[in-house]
Amino acid sequence: MHIILAFLGAVVTILVLLRQLDNAGIDFRALNPFWWYRRRKWQKQYHADPAFSLDNPMEATAGLMYVAAKCSGDISKEQKACLLSLFESEFHLSEREATELLASCAFLIKDEDKVREQLKKYLEPSISKFSLEQKESAIDLINRVINCEERIAEKQREFVEATTALMASTENVQASWR
Repeated sequence: MHIILAFLGAVVTILVLLRQLDNAGIDFRALNPFWWYRRRKWQKQYHADPAFSLDNPMEATAGLMYVAAKCSGDISKEQKACLLSLFESEFHLSEREATELLASCAFLIKDEDKVREQLKKYLEPSISKFSLEQKESAIDLINRVINCEERIAEKQREFVEATTALMASTENVQASWR
């Protein structure tokens, strides 16, 4: 009987010490590899740039159009009107939806230089979903955006060339904008 009481006393002591360590901030759940993997995956997703997780071809193209317009500096009134009219006509959006799409592009893409420098990473989630027609349309739309103003900046020209090269180097699927 005295052996059982000693064993139970040791178990209770260990449980009390574990509770005290937990209250002190030491977390033993971190030793669980499954919990650690879920936590690490969530941290990577939480701290990732949301612009680099667009998996819809229409949203990715709208982002590319926004970046092309922003390459020459701040977006002018004419460029904004051009973007909105292209969103409405090419993506078949209402005026309100086009405005929301432009606002979401402005919110997601805070640093257009980062998207230009990491274009492959930006298009990675969505490029496999682009059809041949969508790729051609995306390049045409980007060209139409940069031609909204009289002068075309060198950054814009380089951006169009890089986008065209990247779009040409990937496979095609069958899809439509909506």
